[in-house]
Amino acid sequence: MRVDFYQLGAAAPDGVITRIAQRLLDDGQRLLVVADDEATLARLDRQLWDQDPTSFLPHGVAGGSDDAAQPVLLSTATVAPNDARNLLIADGEWREAALHFDRAFYLFDEATLEGARQAWKLLAGREGVERNYWALDGGKWVKKA
Repeated sequence: MRVDFYQLGAAAPDGVITRIAQRLLDDGQRLLVVADDEATLARLDRQLWDQDPTSFLPHGVAGGSDDAAQPVLLSTATVAPNDARNLLIADGEWREAALHFDRAFYLFDEATLEGARQAWKLLAGREGVERNYWALDGGKWVKKA
């Protein structure tokens, strides 16, 4: 399994989430986006709806009758009724359940930096886990480790 750590820096998390979701959808994959804060999920829901009409990202908020059909599902839980094999942690709080997915995207900022460092160390040398660390450099995502 692969864990990609994204240090947001000055990047807006909603934009990063949108780009990752679009890339996965283009590849025919599904995504579960998790955050403990329902206000964060509501903001992401609006962001995904407010995309340009030609780049709308089909998605839903968990708890609806169509959860299984959603290519992108926003949730407070790490259970993927949409059969997503990709998990995006949007609130900077590591979840051990991420290791049950094929790939996890772990977004963190200055406020959650210490938790990201702990997660990085926790995953070091763990069998079957590939870690990658990405940071913005000159406006582009660059793999730093």
